[in-house]
Amino acid sequence: MTVAPKTIGLLFIQGFADWEYGLLAASAVEWFGIKAVSLSPHVSPLKSIGGFRLMADRGAEIGENQDLDAIAVIGSDGWAAKDAPDVSGLLKAVAGRGGTVGGICAGTLALARAGLFDGVRHTSNGRDWILGHEPDYAGASGYQDVPHAVADARIVTAPGSAPGTFAVAFLDTVLPGNAEQFAHMRAMFAREYADHS
Repeated sequence: MTVAPKTIGLLFIQGFADWEYGLLAASAVEWFGIKAVSLSPHVSPLKSIGGFRLMADRGAEIGENQDLDAIAVIGSDGWAAKDAPDVSGLLKAVAGRGGTVGGICAGTLALARAGLFDGVRHTSNGRDWILGHEPDYAGASGYQDVPHAVADARIVTAPGSAPGTFAVAFLDTVLPGNAEQFAHMRAMFAREYADHS
């Protein structure tokens, strides 16, 4: 019996961070045969911080994303704006069916607003930073002040400076049982930061 490949959605808004999704998307597709689709509540084309344009494959409505096994919210300063889009329904729908939900950098604010940090260890761009934007979010006591990704109960978070550990932790949560391969990925990404003096 052939098992259908997993499908992950990468959720973008205007001003998305160019460096936060590349390792995740490419590793998912190239190394693990996962289908990756781009989503956005904004009308395409979207423009990144670096000025590159992206045409989203689909919107961010629950009905058009029933096939998602996981979703990752990619950072943008737009998530910290007063008029940030509300994607809580989609995030809760994916989580509710046992899927993985991730957020990196300001994308973690979307998870906080959806109530997904209640009882879950998580991280972001700093305790003061997240509380400055969402002072009363549920689960604030579970904040972990670390420079790498944190995965707990199928929720994966990372500061914007940690796209490598975010990619590994997210994929490890989506595809449990591949510990050796993910350990190899972690070691490969870490070599870049080894002391070369």
